[in-house]
Amino acid sequence: MTTTTPPTTPPPYGGPWPPQQVPPAPPAAPVAAPVAMQRWRRRTTALLLAGALGAGATGAGVTLLATGGDDPAPAATTVISRAGGAATTAPAGSAEAAAATIAPSVVTISVTGREAVAGPFGQASSRTVQGTGSGVVLSTDGYVVTNNHVVAPAVDGGTVVVRFSDGREAPAEVVGTDPTSDLAVVRVAPSDDLVAAVFADSDELAVGQSVLAVGAPLGLSNTVTEGIVSTLGRPVRTGEDAGEQSVIDAVQTDAAIDPGNSGGALVDLQGRVVGINSAIATTGDSTGNVGVGFSIPSNDATEVAQEIIDTGAATHPQLGVQVADTGDGRGAAVAAVSGPAAAAGLAEGDVITSVGGRAVTGADGLVVAVRDHEPGDEVEVVWERGGAEQRGTATLAAATAD
Repeated sequence: MTTTTPPTTPPPYGGPWPPQQVPPAPPAAPVAAPVAMQRWRRRTTALLLAGALGAGATGAGVTLLATGGDDPAPAATTVISRAGGAATTAPAGSAEAAAATIAPSVVTISVTGREAVAGPFGQASSRTVQGTGSGVVLSTDGYVVTNNHVVAPAVDGGTVVVRFSDGREAPAEVVGTDPTSDLAVVRVAPSDDLVAAVFADSDELAVGQSVLAVGAPLGLSNTVTEGIVSTLGRPVRTGEDAGEQSVIDAVQTDAAIDPGNSGGALVDLQGRVVGINSAIATTGDSTGNVGVGFSIPSNDATEVAQEIIDTGAATHPQLGVQVADTGDGRGAAVAAVSGPAAAAGLAEGDVITSVGGRAVTGADGLVVAVRDHEPGDEVEVVWERGGAEQRGTATLAAATAD
């Protein structure tokens, strides 16, 4: 692996770990505008990406297991003591048992690809990047779910390699990506040796519940950290590029998440996946874990992953509005309307306060409230106009990620 001195300005949090630069092979093809990195310099708290690494064949559908909290757990789980090499057992519901259960299903993903950068005079350019992220095995058919920002550099001609917990490696192709949800699916060769993770019902999560984050922080594969569910339904923006901003309806946790954890598993104490780790909060003084991490709920992850496997892409509901924060937490201020929103009676200048019974306190909150539903659903929208509350019903349209 060729390595040169890392750039003076660190890459966004979701960038590869460790950050590396390889001189691009001439001629350098023109690319889109460079990726913004300003948030690293801000002193106020900013929500930034958490990991590092698309287009390929679709295949047979995979059954994504979703089990409720009432399912019985096994009596004991075998745990290998790495220090002494002896096999021991841990009681069901312990962190040791959960870690042993999920370990074979969490992989390390290595990527080589291209990313946009600004040239010395501001011109668009690109560079070769290498890095690592994490993923979770969906089935013995070879499907692995991860974050979009993990595999994005490899979409146009890059390479993806998956490393399993036992050290085996396999090349992977990108089945499809969805920047809107920050999810992607890659595929390795089908094998009975693959151990599919069990996905729990994330709607049954409770604040204060113990969870483990499993992945490859800083490239350190098979790392497990423990924490709790800090809160649920936290709207979190995980994109820097305005054309690919994704807002997730996140599970917030204090389990340590660092660069390289992206795409890995957040699991309950039965070893079932309740989220896909995607982002952290960071301050201008720290670029690593500060105890505030965010995961995509397992229900959202399995739904999007299945659609990517079936069709190569994912669709999302849209209301047909352009909005901005009001600045006082009162709702989402409407700047423009079209489609479903216009048909429901919304107009420029309105402030949306609720969608489908879910309160809206800002623009990101509106996004996740709409995405609680499916294209074609009829939802009640509540808004304020001239100090008076108004209501209407909108039939959500379908949209695909850019």
